[in-house]
Amino acid sequence: MKSVQVLIVGAGPVGLALAIELGHRGIRCLLVERNDRVGYAPRAKTTNVRTREHLRRWGIADQLRAASPLGMHYPSNVVFVTRLAGPELTRFENAMYCAPGRNPLYSEHAQWIPQYTVEEVLRAHAQSLPTVELRFNCELSGFAQDQEGVEVHLHDRTDETDFCVRADYLVGADGARSKVRELIGARMEGTYGLSRNYNIVFRAPGLAQAHRHGPAIMYWQVNNELPSLIGPMDRGDTWFFMPTRVPEGVKLSDLDAAAMIRQATGLDLPYEVLSSDEWVASRLIADRYADRRVFLAGDACHLHPPFGGYGMNMGVADGVDLGWKLAARLQGWGGDALLASYEAERRPVHEWVMAEAEANHAVLGNQLSAAGVEDDTPEGERLRAEIGVRIQATKLREFATLGVVLGYRYEDSPVVVADGTAPPARDFINYVPTSRPGSLAPHAWLHDGSSLYDLFGTGFTLLAAAQADRADLDRIRAQCEAAGVPIQVLQCEEGGIASLYPARYTLIRPDQHVAWRGDAWPEDGRGLLERVTGRAPG
Repeated sequence: MKSVQVLIVGAGPVGLALAIELGHRGIRCLLVERNDRVGYAPRAKTTNVRTREHLRRWGIADQLRAASPLGMHYPSNVVFVTRLAGPELTRFENAMYCAPGRNPLYSEHAQWIPQYTVEEVLRAHAQSLPTVELRFNCELSGFAQDQEGVEVHLHDRTDETDFCVRADYLVGADGARSKVRELIGARMEGTYGLSRNYNIVFRAPGLAQAHRHGPAIMYWQVNNELPSLIGPMDRGDTWFFMPTRVPEGVKLSDLDAAAMIRQATGLDLPYEVLSSDEWVASRLIADRYADRRVFLAGDACHLHPPFGGYGMNMGVADGVDLGWKLAARLQGWGGDALLASYEAERRPVHEWVMAEAEANHAVLGNQLSAAGVEDDTPEGERLRAEIGVRIQATKLREFATLGVVLGYRYEDSPVVVADGTAPPARDFINYVPTSRPGSLAPHAWLHDGSSLYDLFGTGFTLLAAAQADRADLDRIRAQCEAAGVPIQVLQCEEGGIASLYPARYTLIRPDQHVAWRGDAWPEDGRGLLERVTGRAPG
């Protein structure tokens, strides 16, 4: 029987991110996908700054940048109009922080790029890693676990054969209809059916030149007849269209999609429909994320409306968090409490982001429109100005999200050592970097043009103040070596680093979150290391 260390079910962005995180750490993993390729669904389009920072760690941020179908300098504006053929209501510039250039708060700007393109870049990189194997047309039939591992039953759909693989751990990254979730008996709880939605991909040569609103990644069409979202998606005049109000009981197959696009935009062009997809927006979260050696990640354990661009990115972050922890456990320097911390850390983040996404979903073009919004009268002009003001007040949290994207923190994690300081208030827009334990380590650009993050190790990093004692640092290195904990000791001379990291010592995890900080390394340094690696006795 074939054996691997980790078997991952589902080769979407979540499964690929997990496989890459494991592959970079030399963990043997098998990634199985029931379809014949990745990148079927034209859904998510925002790869946010945090996800791109992970791609930077993996060495493929430039590959994704080069794959941008619209070009990296295409403006990431979101424009609200009555229709593409009608007047503008208001706009948000540089939505999601996609503009190239150096920002002190992060090492990589976001990117507006189809999810299927992101998946192809991730797939190519995963398959380049010697310890990662990817099998398409291969689906999960079942599994049985014991104290030593999981026996996984698989079915090869190409030749209709069944086979078994022995794995130390199994991860279900198999989406909203997760079979892994079903087999461990986890239940999704929350609200199903917030709305029924359609996503239509079409080709329309000349559409970008047919309106007067200039380039944007998304146009919200706010009117009483057919409120909707529309925007460019890929090369070849490929666009997406999403009506936000469809009569109850109407099925996607009943609709003339081209006629609907023509009606919604007010532009009479030839519209060639390429694909259509019907989906339901819900707010659901699994009652548990694991059963012994089996874990859930991404949509398999949390679902929310797509407004705010959180979904795929949150799933990638799941893969990163679980990936380094599984690797640590398999390599012997991480304990069982480290794996238990996966749910303890990620669940509060999921709940916060789900609340943000639901708040964004509650205010669509349906709620923003009003009778007379399209009237060519002074009253219509006054109404449009009022609606523009209301849009700025209610939709800012959807397009200016850095406080959520970078500001999430692992507040009550069992593998983070709190320092007694009060947590900052949560803010969806304003991200204030802090080296407080549990937070993302603050970013900085160095004098040579590199990012501080580029200097962090693949294990833990001890960021020490310039005045830290060399003998003390040698003692810390020796303790980490004796404990088998991989660590890189880093001292930076740049003055700005000291203001971001006021403690003499800051211990940073492989995922770039702060595990501990203090002005003196503890007398019981071994105890600290056991705590942050999940090996401390319970």
